[in-house]
Amino acid sequence: QVHMVESGGGSVQAGGSLRLSCSASGGTFSNRGMGWFRQAPGKEREFVAAILWSGGGTYYADFVKGRFTISRDNAKNTGYLQMNSLKPEDTADYYCAADRRSIFSSPLYSTDPNEYDYWGQGTQVTVSS
Repeated sequence: QVHMVESGGGSVQAGGSLRLSCSASGGTFSNRGMGWFRQAPGKEREFVAAILWSGGGTYYADFVKGRFTISRDNAKNTGYLQMNSLKPEDTADYYCAADRRSIFSSPLYSTDPNEYDYWGQGTQVTVSS
């Protein structure tokens, strides 16, 4: 079974940047789409970004468009989330997961956390004003 581990979180000031990594072990996720989600204290988990299994397409939540970039390196079994121009409202625990749907699914991207599995333990991001 694939085990995902997130890293790269930390504390930054508003306007700063962080790069999160999601490393998969125990198997490959190169044949699965990948998503990043976040959960702030007292709030539900929300979709941030998704990338196709091939890395050939990406999809973002409106609130991160133009600031965050999702990518992946299948040779390294690793996914990334580059976060720029961070805002205090980006403060949350960030999680990566694998899309459990077929690569032929429609729509191409899912924003529903229930359609993802192999969740990591999360990495904390704190943005101060």
